[in-house]
Amino acid sequence: MKSLTDIDLIRDLEPVAEANLNRHLGVAAEWMPHEYVPWGEGRDFDSLPWEPGQSKLSQIAQIAFEVNLLTEDNLPSYHREIADAFGQDGAWGSWVHRWTAEEGRHSIAMRDYLLVTRAVDPIALERNRMYQMGKGYDSRNKSPLEATVYVSFQELATRVSHRNTGRFCGEPIAEKLLTRVATDENLHMIFYRNVIAGALELDPSRTVVAIRDELVNFQMPGTGIRDFGRKAIQIARAGIYNLRIHHDDVVLPVLRHWRFFDLEGLNGEAEKAREEVSAFVTGLDALATQQEAKLARTTERATRRAKALASA
Repeated sequence: MKSLTDIDLIRDLEPVAEANLNRHLGVAAEWMPHEYVPWGEGRDFDSLPWEPGQSKLSQIAQIAFEVNLLTEDNLPSYHREIADAFGQDGAWGSWVHRWTAEEGRHSIAMRDYLLVTRAVDPIALERNRMYQMGKGYDSRNKSPLEATVYVSFQELATRVSHRNTGRFCGEPIAEKLLTRVATDENLHMIFYRNVIAGALELDPSRTVVAIRDELVNFQMPGTGIRDFGRKAIQIARAGIYNLRIHHDDVVLPVLRHWRFFDLEGLNGEAEKAREEVSAFVTGLDALATQQEAKLARTTERATRRAKALASA
């Protein structure tokens, strides 16, 4: 249930939303999903069933690509969430529908690429899609302000994940596609980040508390994917997305843009929240360093093991 203050803030931020919607429409490039798929590589699955050796992608690249796609697949749930948060009228409503339409292209193009190039097991992919969408996505009734803070970080995290996955694939068409998707995600992040910048001007104390709550409890929307924990470890080990990347390339850039640690005029609750954010960021940095050391040890052991097997 939206409180009166939530409704007031969304209403007061409508000019900011409208300005950033217009900005987005002015810079967002039209693109066609079918132009990012090598259709000439397509073969009928009845006459030539899928086999693991048909993929050009490494196992880790397959996992990262599939996780990214399955995250995109929950779009119906995401649309419900932002439509409930922002409504479907005025600039907010126009943004909700535009965002949903643009996000829809991502799963279309990504799935077509994977199937045409036989990059993943199509049966496993479909079963995982059904599992993921069967669970849906529930933000646990975030307020509009909380939802906007969350997606400011989440859209950037998704952008980084897509971009790094494309590089890791080592396949030109995959990288071109995921770079295109990442560009969309970056523009979406800018919209939400700018709205929160506006909220910090209108009600800095309340917004700082929301930033604290969403940052400290942040989880990617793909956490409900089957075997997500195991896959996330493999993705982290490959350097596609890990705590160091989350700290350096997602959390710090957004906080810096908001000049979060330079804000003035905060009430006592907000000052306490800002101190908690500072402690969280410091702790995240330490955890990232620990994870880097652990991953380095794991890689070193695997290298020694491979050398021993090769010389045996």
